[in-house]
Amino acid sequence: MNSRLLVVIACLGFGLAGCNVGGTRLPDPKLSGRDAQLMALVPTADVGAVYERYQVDYKTSEPVGSIVVDTKAKFLYFVQPGGKAIRYGVATGQEAYGWAGRAYIGSMQEWPRWIPPKDMLERWPHLQPTADAGGLPGGPDNPLGSRALYLYENGKDTLYRIHGTNEPEKIGQSVSSGCIRMRDIDAIDLYNRVQVGANVLVI
Repeated sequence: MNSRLLVVIACLGFGLAGCNVGGTRLPDPKLSGRDAQLMALVPTADVGAVYERYQVDYKTSEPVGSIVVDTKAKFLYFVQPGGKAIRYGVATGQEAYGWAGRAYIGSMQEWPRWIPPKDMLERWPHLQPTADAGGLPGGPDNPLGSRALYLYENGKDTLYRIHGTNEPEKIGQSVSSGCIRMRDIDAIDLYNRVQVGANVLVI
């Protein structure tokens, strides 16, 4: 079997988005005691090498410290100096609920409480008791996972988030109600790097 055929087979195994893994794989962030305790309970899944966390070459006009989300390729880039970025695999919105545009991080929370938004309650009335109870406390079963970055526009909460997930097996898919989902360990890594006020571009 020649080398070109081996490359083709490898690319097919990663999926179309994974044909160029590239970059340097980065180690997991150091966890606090609380994080370690809760992370031991969160669901895990093999997302494939392409959706692991890498430092990659990345050309962009966005300033250092910005976040760029490529919804088609299912990657989130955290822009670094010197033409580099940290690339994370993500899950994005279903076609009917996809969102694109510019925003900024208005606030950040660790192990956030989840309250189903109004439009979700209209689609899934069975979530109404969760909303009536004041939402779901942070923890391994919470849909927002380990961290949440709240996206704002013109001083108002867009209701879209970049957050962890209790469904890591869906990374690389279009499954959410518009939010950007990350593996919990990646959400922690990004949270440790980004700052409130950072620019976010979703394309």
